[in-house]
Amino acid sequence: MKQLLLFLLALLLTVTTAQAQFGIKAGINAAVLDGQDLGSTSTKYKTYYHAGIFYNATLIGPVSIQPELLYSLQGSSFKDALGNYDTKLHYLNLPILAKVTIGPVFVEAGPQLGVLLTKEQNGEVSLSASGNGPYSSYKRGDLSLCAGGGLKLGNILLGARFNAGVNDINDVRNLSGTNDPRLRNRVIQGYLAYQFGK
Repeated sequence: MKQLLLFLLALLLTVTTAQAQFGIKAGINAAVLDGQDLGSTSTKYKTYYHAGIFYNATLIGPVSIQPELLYSLQGSSFKDALGNYDTKLHYLNLPILAKVTIGPVFVEAGPQLGVLLTKEQNGEVSLSASGNGPYSSYKRGDLSLCAGGGLKLGNILLGARFNAGVNDINDVRNLSGTNDPRLRNRVIQGYLAYQFGK
C-alpha cells in the first residue's frame, strides 16, 4: 500500500502543467457500512462530513487528472441483538480522478485509497467477553471506486459523488473463517469547492 501511494504521488509530480490549479473543498457524507453475511444485523446511513484539498491538472482538451487529499468521517448505524450503536470511522482518503469538463458540466471517476486514522463507537452495546463490541475492529486500508459529476461556475464547483468500497474492512474473523461478515464502505457525497486561479 505504501509503495503504491508513493508511486501515485510521484506520478502526480510528473504530470504538473501550466494549467494546474489547486483548490479546497468540503461537504456532507451519507455513509453506511454494508456487505454480506451480516445475519440479523441491519445497517443505516448516517450523515457525516468531509473536507480537504485538490489539484487539477489538464492533460489534453477537456480531460484532466484530479488527485485529492481528504479527511472523511464515515461509518454506519447498526442494529442487532447486541444493541443499537453508531460507528464513526475517521479516514484520510486519496482519490485519483480522471475528469472531463464540457462547458460548466464535469464528470469524474477513479480509484480512492483510504487509511483509517481512528474509530469511535457510541450507543447501547452488549460487550463480548473480550470487552469488544461487534464490528469493533477494522482494517486500516480501504480501496474504493468513485464516480460523480457536477457544475463548475467560475471558480466555484458544486458536485456529488458515490464512493463504493471494494475490499472488506471487517478485521474480526471466526476460527473457521466461514460466513464471516464482510463490511464495505458506501458513501454518497455532496460538496462545494473553490478552485484558485483562472
